[in-house]
Amino acid sequence: MVRSLLRRLRGGSSETGQASISSDAAASKPANRALQRPPADSRDRARALVMGLQDEICAGLERLDGLGRFQEESWDRPEGGGGRSRVMREGRIFEQGGVNFSEVHGLELPPSILRQRPEAKGHPWFATGTSMVLHPRNPYVPTVHLNYRYFEAGPVWWFGGGADLTPFYPFLEDARHFHRQHKQACDSVSPELYNVFKPWCDEYFFLKHRGETRGIGGIFYDYQDGNGQLYKGQDPEGPAAHAATAIGSVPLGWEQLHDLARACGQAFLPAYSPIVERRNNLPYGDRERQFQLYRRGRYVEFNLVWDRGTIFGLQTNGRTESILMSLPPLARWEYGYSAPEGSREALLTDLFTRPQNWFDDPSLEARCQPHQAVN
Repeated sequence: MVRSLLRRLRGGSSETGQASISSDAAASKPANRALQRPPADSRDRARALVMGLQDEICAGLERLDGLGRFQEESWDRPEGGGGRSRVMREGRIFEQGGVNFSEVHGLELPPSILRQRPEAKGHPWFATGTSMVLHPRNPYVPTVHLNYRYFEAGPVWWFGGGADLTPFYPFLEDARHFHRQHKQACDSVSPELYNVFKPWCDEYFFLKHRGETRGIGGIFYDYQDGNGQLYKGQDPEGPAAHAATAIGSVPLGWEQLHDLARACGQAFLPAYSPIVERRNNLPYGDRERQFQLYRRGRYVEFNLVWDRGTIFGLQTNGRTESILMSLPPLARWEYGYSAPEGSREALLTDLFTRPQNWFDDPSLEARCQPHQAVN
């Protein structure tokens, strides 16, 4: 895994304190460039947006936890920019969690960006974003991730972001609630977005070496630059690409994409807090704790092997502690583990680490009911 990370560093959704502006093999081909310039105050407004989301989310999480408090540490990047990292440890609910803000800039983009956006060469660049990962203590409370970001370099600009949920002992209603809240946020800008961003999330948060998704997904989007092309991911034959093709062009201007990031960011607390409140008091024992730690290992594997934001942050000499704050405080690996057939653990690996139609598949209730995993 370390060798893989080093290999990728030579080449760049982010789970780090860095704004994710990393490459995507199918992003923005030369014929599909941005059709408009951002407003003159775009950087100030993008910065204010993500800083505001950080403040709102931190305040909401402190209220939810009731005991834990975020400790803030500001940092500077020698090449330009910096950020503020906020970390909570040993709270009532959250074993560890971080909500970060970064604003970084420079004169020369890494090759991983220029290969996809050659028109950015020679232009100073700017990126800002907020990112969050929370690792609750109770195995019945899911781990969760969020990231929203904005990038500019000369004629190039884009928005990206999303949120996804990683349960260990899942409930069908929790998955539906999380998706429902984010669908409503997407629908507030365009009713077409969720139909692409949901399968794009399933595609992105996929551990190729394990053949499974990291969790039950949510939404994910990147390289949204006003040209109408909704999907700019790496699988032109996948469900997200097919959905985008069927929908066609959906030109969203800078203002609409700014509104989308705000709506989705503000949907996070209503999407996550009710799940925490329902599950945090459920009793658990050593078996559940050990399975949680084992599955946390998958989270580590994804972030170190596949996450583009981690790679970009390290490529651009970001703050290592902020980049890796997404990793859990404790995790474990077990050689050759297989969940017992018919167990609640097997329900996770057989159903909840596979892309699902959470709203319209009636068979899901039948599969979850024997495990009391519906409501």
